Amino acid sequence: MENEIIKNISNPAALESLYRSNPATFSRAFEAVYPQISTELAAQIWQERLAVSSTSWGSKNDWILLVAFALLAGFFMQLPDLAHLSHDRYFPRNMSFFVMPGIGAYFAYKQRLGLRELLWPIATLVASILFINLLPEKSTTLLLTCLHIPILIWLAVGYIFAGSDAGKRMDFLRYHGDLVVMTVVIGLAGGLFTALTLNLFNLVQLKIDDFYFRYIVLSILPSVPLFATLLVRQNTSLVSKISPVIARIFTPLVTITLAIFLVAIIFTGKDPYNDRDFLLIFNGVLIGVMALILFSLGEATKQHASRIHQYFLLALAIVAIIDNGIALSAIGFRLMEFGVSANRLAVLGSNALVMVHLVLVTRHLSRFIKGVETVEGIEKGLTTYLPYYAVWAAIVSFIFPLIFSFS
Repeated sequence: MENEIIKNISNPAALESLYRSNPATFSRAFEAVYPQISTELAAQIWQERLAVSSTSWGSKNDWILLVAFALLAGFFMQLPDLAHLSHDRYFPRNMSFFVMPGIGAYFAYKQRLGLRELLWPIATLVASILFINLLPEKSTTLLLTCLHIPILIWLAVGYIFAGSDAGKRMDFLRYHGDLVVMTVVIGLAGGLFTALTLNLFNLVQLKIDDFYFRYIVLSILPSVPLFATLLVRQNTSLVSKISPVIARIFTPLVTITLAIFLVAIIFTGKDPYNDRDFLLIFNGVLIGVMALILFSLGEATKQHASRIHQYFLLALAIVAIIDNGIALSAIGFRLMEFGVSANRLAVLGSNALVMVHLVLVTRHLSRFIKGVETVEGIEKGLTTYLPYYAVWAAIVSFIFPLIFSFS
């Protein structure tokens, strides 16, 4: 391979063919012969290309930071047993703080942010931890706080990542698509390793299942997104080709499914007006659809994005607006029928926020498809709305318990 590279250094087609035949062997061979051909422009270009395409594992300091947070997350996962705390009380209140603060600290470290830039995210984290753990048991507002604090912490991490830069906010949303893919890959590998380990010990008649899941799996689980973040941020091209494929496959599938679901509601007689559980599931579906739209929009606005994908995304947004309109009317009906409650107000506010956001996204996407909106314009229109979610999450988490007397 070394001789072939040297012989064909001035033949781009031959070099590309050699690389595609065996990328790993080509990379090793190229590294070995590079000192001999370093004056050639083609060799310099290939050197940069291979440097970008090779897997980076980060610096020693990156690993020290993430290992420290992984150990800390593992400790907090085991804290209820160590301190004899109730699992039912501890985990619902504190699950938001096991993963995202570590990811936020990693972003702050990589961007060399000072205490001044981190003042608001740190204050939000500390206030959230103290407030949610001081709330009384068995209250509706406690459940609402447990559901909205994760949104607030997530957006605080987004602020660390992007600040007020609309372009970086879009990168933050795209990062989540890559993070999900990498986390699933690591999770599958971990599941395979777990199955292998348990079966090996079962062969020698040692039952370690309870110990393994209680102390090993439970402690390591929060660290998976941390290390997935390191791999994704150090290797931006590692899963960048997978996320668009997932977006292109699931956007039309979800669009068609959601449209059929709307028709099925009419024929089955099920409705969210009189069935509370159906309304909850309906809203859960809407949250998932909104997440898919945000994720897919990051791919649909990229250069050379598929026009069909853009049209399906627009159709999905329109169908989601119809669904959200039904949900909003159902919540309004329940408010008039059964009176005001913390739950109904929280759901009403959340659906109203999502509705406005969906309308804005649909408008910008429609203008983008027509060619009268730039990529920067659609990204700004999408991301400048995110702080409103943070404001609403803070109101529900901190103000609702006071308004409704912690009931």
